[in-house]
Amino acid sequence: MKPRDTNSIRYPKETDDKIEKMAKALKRSKKELFCQMADYFYRSKKDPADPGDEMLKRELSSGISRILSFIRQQEKDFLLPLFTDIGNLKTISSMQIEILEGIGRDLLSESEKTAVLVKRSEQLINGIKHLLSKQKEKEMLKEQFSQLLDYYINQREEMGWTTAGTKKEELITHVRQAVKNL
Repeated sequence: MKPRDTNSIRYPKETDDKIEKMAKALKRSKKELFCQMADYFYRSKKDPADPGDEMLKRELSSGISRILSFIRQQEKDFLLPLFTDIGNLKTISSMQIEILEGIGRDLLSESEKTAVLVKRSEQLINGIKHLLSKQKEKEMLKEQFSQLLDYYINQREEMGWTTAGTKKEELITHVRQAVKNL
């Protein structure tokens, strides 16, 4: 059986210093670090001499492209409809403001008209009350006149044809005075 550690590589002192620093930082031996580096480059197919590493650039570029396309899709799906809806809402709200202002003006003019109607209604009510009071006075006058007429008729009937003219004159004077007092 052949031992595994038979191969050796010669490299400059600066490279050895770098490998030693990396091994200490990663807490591994230089040999273990070297084997892991070889496995890494073998698996990833990366060229350590290529400082730009086109594969990494392509992966980053495709990742950035995916992120940008995701953001663009989000803008199409959510932001653009949202902005459109907000624009529509602004237009509708400005139209509603105009309508509400018009309604406010109409209500103000209607309240002024209502105030005039209320004032006229109060005048009509006062006029009707006055007419009712006059109507009551008229009814009372009719009642008093009817009583006076009844009194006159009764007194006249009692007098008969033989009664003196002075008594008749007294009755007429009394009735006239009563009518004046009404």
